Amino acid sequence: MPYRPANFYDADLKVWSGGKLEYYFDPHLSIGEIIFEEMRRHPQLIAQISATENTILTRAELHANSMHVASFMRSEGLLQSDVVGIIARNTTHMSAVAYACFFNGIAFHSLNISYEQSTIEKLFKITKPRLIFCDGDEYEKVRAATAQLNVKIITMRNHPLDSIRIDEILATPIEENFRPARLEQGNDQTLAILCSSGTTGIPKAVTITNSRQILNCNHFLTTNDVQYTHSTLDWITGLLTTVTSGVFSTKRIIADNIFDPAFFMRLVEEHQITWVLQVPAQMAMMANSPAFGTSDLSSLRYYLFGGSRASVETQHLIRGRLSEDCLHFAYGFTELGSMASMNFHFDEKPNSVGRLVTGMKLKVICEQGESLGPDEVGELCLCNDQYWAGYYGNPEETHKMRDPQMWFHSGDLGFVDDDGFIFIVERKKDMLKYQNIMYYPNDIESVISEMPDVAEVCVFGVWNQINGDEATAAVVKKQGSSLTAQDVVDYVATHIEAKYKQLNGGAIIVEDLVRSPNGKTNRMATKAFFLEARNLN
Repeated sequence: MPYRPANFYDADLKVWSGGKLEYYFDPHLSIGEIIFEEMRRHPQLIAQISATENTILTRAELHANSMHVASFMRSEGLLQSDVVGIIARNTTHMSAVAYACFFNGIAFHSLNISYEQSTIEKLFKITKPRLIFCDGDEYEKVRAATAQLNVKIITMRNHPLDSIRIDEILATPIEENFRPARLEQGNDQTLAILCSSGTTGIPKAVTITNSRQILNCNHFLTTNDVQYTHSTLDWITGLLTTVTSGVFSTKRIIADNIFDPAFFMRLVEEHQITWVLQVPAQMAMMANSPAFGTSDLSSLRYYLFGGSRASVETQHLIRGRLSEDCLHFAYGFTELGSMASMNFHFDEKPNSVGRLVTGMKLKVICEQGESLGPDEVGELCLCNDQYWAGYYGNPEETHKMRDPQMWFHSGDLGFVDDDGFIFIVERKKDMLKYQNIMYYPNDIESVISEMPDVAEVCVFGVWNQINGDEATAAVVKKQGSSLTAQDVVDYVATHIEAKYKQLNGGAIIVEDLVRSPNGKTNRMATKAFFLEARNLN
């Protein structure tokens, strides 16, 4: 990979920096303006292939479709202050809806299809979209959730009789001499509104700025690249892939099914995918798939993953199937709107999330808010010097997330070593205490992950009125394994000396871990499943 982050450390301020952000396009152009011009430069190239709907679009066709949708929005009188709602899978015309919003300078608010009606109602009540694009599968749920809003609902597939079809929108005449709109607020304007992970309470509506930072680490992409991520537009990874495929004129493969590791590996072979962005759960599912040993993954040149940890064993397995050393751990969070760091040095720093990318600064602070030096553990705070509109309609949470000096408070505990490599220890909120001794679930997960028969593991604390948080493990075993819960408990007992880090709450073998809609392991929900299963027994 041509890009290699290099860090700089200010020992007086105790601040690390990834260097100055470079601009490969006119810094005054919006993301929409860049994509508009780039799509016109390569009209005959294939822009998108849907592996599940069996459709193919050239860049000229996708460009025209985007202008049709954008012209419809303009005919409806939508302003740049309005919001467009999205709650849909990666279907054929989803990219055209996103690009139409970019062309018009209108932010879209994208929700996950798995959200309950009450969550949809609360979230869309915040942003009040004028139009909502959804699949017919969710139409009734969305219509009921937005009954109090003045909104038109357009369906992308499986159309109910009384819905507006995307085909009707695509038939809208393109406005004469169509040009993308100049942003009224410049590149400080909101590009999109996504959702926070929402592991506790209602997800927050996270604004993503029309910043060039989202292109960072991907300037190496060319028209020869083929991109894929299974993420939909409600996650930063889905947004990033949609943006970069438009800006760098790559071919993008999409699919609207539930993630299937064997299906994904067939896509890599069939379409010679070169760039992929996954969550660790998908990597673990791949490594545990019967097709893993025979699949040809040699076309991959950029294999990025993030969102949570992948066990070192899983990383080794994936790397063993790649023709190049191209598996890289990326770290960031939705509020940043981009990656913060990447690890290109697995062999030297296998547990690190890497060094800061350009445009990023980092400091580590203690509980009192004072900056810490190398190898000292504290909360990671990041700054990208970009405007951020905050959580839409939620100034209180916005101020908690970003302080007046423009530092984002990640909620992640970690440290930076003498070489500038960042290490994540745990989420602050995941800290547990057994008999008043602090420990972190990852300390135990790392040990259990070393067991040959373990595919995935999630450790959480179960409250005991005498001991406090008793460590408990939910484990997914590898196919064909005869692993038992007692085997896991015994393994920890022989590999960890500390009594407070034993599986004092026991273990359970499960078919799969409970996940958030973006594929991350949901520790609280997995714990709830364990408690329910224990009560039933």
